Amino acid sequence: MDRATPHRATTSRSISLFRAFLVEQTDPDRFYSELAVDSVRQLGSYVDLDGARVLDVGGGPGYFGNEFDKAGATYHGIDPAVGDFAAAGAEVRGMVRGSGTALPIRTGSVDVCYSSNVLEHVPTPEAMLDEMLRVTRPGGTIFVSYTPWLSPHGGHETGPWHLLLGGAGARRRYQRRTGREPKNRIGETLFAISAARSMRWARAARRAGEVTVVDVLPRYHPRGMCWVARVPLLREVLTWNFTVVLRRAGPAE
Repeated sequence: MDRATPHRATTSRSISLFRAFLVEQTDPDRFYSELAVDSVRQLGSYVDLDGARVLDVGGGPGYFGNEFDKAGATYHGIDPAVGDFAAAGAEVRGMVRGSGTALPIRTGSVDVCYSSNVLEHVPTPEAMLDEMLRVTRPGGTIFVSYTPWLSPHGGHETGPWHLLLGGAGARRRYQRRTGREPKNRIGETLFAISAARSMRWARAARRAGEVTVVDVLPRYHPRGMCWVARVPLLREVLTWNFTVVLRRAGPAE
């Protein structure tokens, strides 16, 4: 990654990401490579990554770790499927097997706790958010981004039919059309999380004096559309990927 290139939430960037999303299933190397470059650049607009200790909750194989390394960060990844990645020949350097709701990480030990497209795959998202808060040092940054259920992509590969048929109906439709089960199955590997749910958690943490809310945004939208993330109900449908950026309360080191 070119560290001199700043993050810019432009329309052309949104179009490029959308095109990459279209090939998530057929060309995952292209999709995850482009997403990792953009994601690390975007996170770098909130916190200096050079020299930072970063924990990526649900990082998957290789792509994000490589880009964080290029940004000068010390990367650690947690994923329950690390063994499967390694068996498939994927790069898993800097990663360990673990659950997002019970992170095997010391309290207050990372500068940045990051999670991309994982929270909708956890049955108890508040437990994962609690853990991300716990492991982040005072003054550190928490970045969490996920797909709300009511967005057109909320059903992932079964979307947007999940909005018309429900999760089970969209799953059956996918099976009929493809002859196989979807990777993301409602109630098993995918859960109907809302933007409102994480905001309730963030407001409670703020009232408890644990965090400040740095930003709330639709992760992949151009800058002029960022306002939709702050409008209840509208953000459930239009954000595509809802993102909350927090700072852990307390003095920075």
